[in-house]
Amino acid sequence: MISRKLILAAAVAAASLSALPVHAEQGDWIFRAGAANVDPDTDSDEIDVAGLVTLDGVDVDDDTQLGLTVTYMLTDIFALELLAATPFEHDISVNGVGIEAGSTKHLPPTLTVLWYPFGAKDSKFQPYIGAGINYTYFWDEEVDSELEAALGVITEPVTGSTDPVPADLDLDDSWGFSARAGFDYWINDKWAVNAGVWWIDIDTEATIETELADVKFDVEIDPWVYMVGVAYKF
Repeated sequence: MISRKLILAAAVAAASLSALPVHAEQGDWIFRAGAANVDPDTDSDEIDVAGLVTLDGVDVDDDTQLGLTVTYMLTDIFALELLAATPFEHDISVNGVGIEAGSTKHLPPTLTVLWYPFGAKDSKFQPYIGAGINYTYFWDEEVDSELEAALGVITEPVTGSTDPVPADLDLDDSWGFSARAGFDYWINDKWAVNAGVWWIDIDTEATIETELADVKFDVEIDPWVYMVGVAYKF
């Protein structure tokens, strides 16, 4: 016969297990915030200026801003995440000649389906991977005076002058694929430490507009985005 002590011990153990914190489950919302760095892996077409000379493309530097994500747990294993951020601003330079070409601001909202391979409920350490789609919106594009001065030198055979050539810059918005990985480490049933990374396919057509001609060239920005911060479940 099972003793009363054994029955009592089993009951206590069951109660203890049921009291373990549930870290994330179907229907939960998880808000993440932290420092997000966008580090472009730039590949650019060469740039033909007025049919006179070829520049060796452009490079786009990195920037760090406040990153924000909101995640909704569709099930205990799958979730839907939206990435947002404060606006990123990037300086653009001409490869090989040390000329500052300009700058742009952008926002990269990204919608991702996440998969928690070990489930998201019972373990403090919760890795996840995912894939999704990105839309990148560019605005406030500016041309640097160094590029305008260089355009004046380049077009001198046509204009007869080396005066700077006023120019405008336009970058087309982009749709592309994204991949995602990261983890939460839950401190308690509400708060976690978070780290993650995205790779985002961002391709744009750049246009340098002048009175002489418009110069178009393709730029693959394709950044890695790194974020470290905290998560809160509600």
